[in-house]
Amino acid sequence: MADGNQDEPIRIRAKFHFDGGVEKVFNVALHPKTLELIVPEIPSLPDWTYLQYQKCINCPLPDTVVRCPIAVNISRLIEEFKNFTSYEKTWIVVETVERTYGQETSIQNGLSSLLGIYMVASGCPIMDNLRPMVRFHLPFATTLETTYRSVSMYLIAQYFRSRRGLSADWKLEKLDDLYKKIAKVNKGLWGRLSKASTLDANTNAIVMLNTFGDAIRFSMKKDFEEFIPYFEKYLHDDPPENFPFF
Repeated sequence: MADGNQDEPIRIRAKFHFDGGVEKVFNVALHPKTLELIVPEIPSLPDWTYLQYQKCINCPLPDTVVRCPIAVNISRLIEEFKNFTSYEKTWIVVETVERTYGQETSIQNGLSSLLGIYMVASGCPIMDNLRPMVRFHLPFATTLETTYRSVSMYLIAQYFRSRRGLSADWKLEKLDDLYKKIAKVNKGLWGRLSKASTLDANTNAIVMLNTFGDAIRFSMKKDFEEFIPYFEKYLHDDPPENFPFF
């Protein structure tokens, strides 16, 4: 996909290719500034999309909200994969504005990547905190890559807060709290999908997303020591002329 007008939706297309020529295609459109999902009205929704159905224990939405916003937006995706096993192999091509990715991988791996977009762009007040990551979506990301992107996003947010005179969490203390809340959302969503699916592709995709969150929290406890060698140039009081500018 080529770069488009900045007022046009940001589009991501995921294609799952299966043996026998079967293909499933999912088109995601995001508002160019808010990164909110742009979705057509869905005429019929399953019962598991009701907010009170397996509601997350930390859901901040009032009871006047009828449907879980995440559940509504992933309903078609879940329906398409409810009869698939998580480790079934598929060739997946993901087209973003900047480039195209392709990989032969398990359904749960590709599905978790796609679910991650829907979860943070649907209007869940907790998942909204990760929305900037959607703009720089990285399909098939490793836990190390996801940790780097998540922490980088959070620190940029603190920079913007400090510019506005707001308190900034440079020690990342609230990031740990955020991922604890996200883990509860994942658990609640797993409960919904376990009722909506016959086989385990959907539920294991959620488990994978939760594993990423656990990995980030574990990395925080270790002070991100796995990244330290990459930043060696920044860890000395070098003269200004030796400071790295790119």
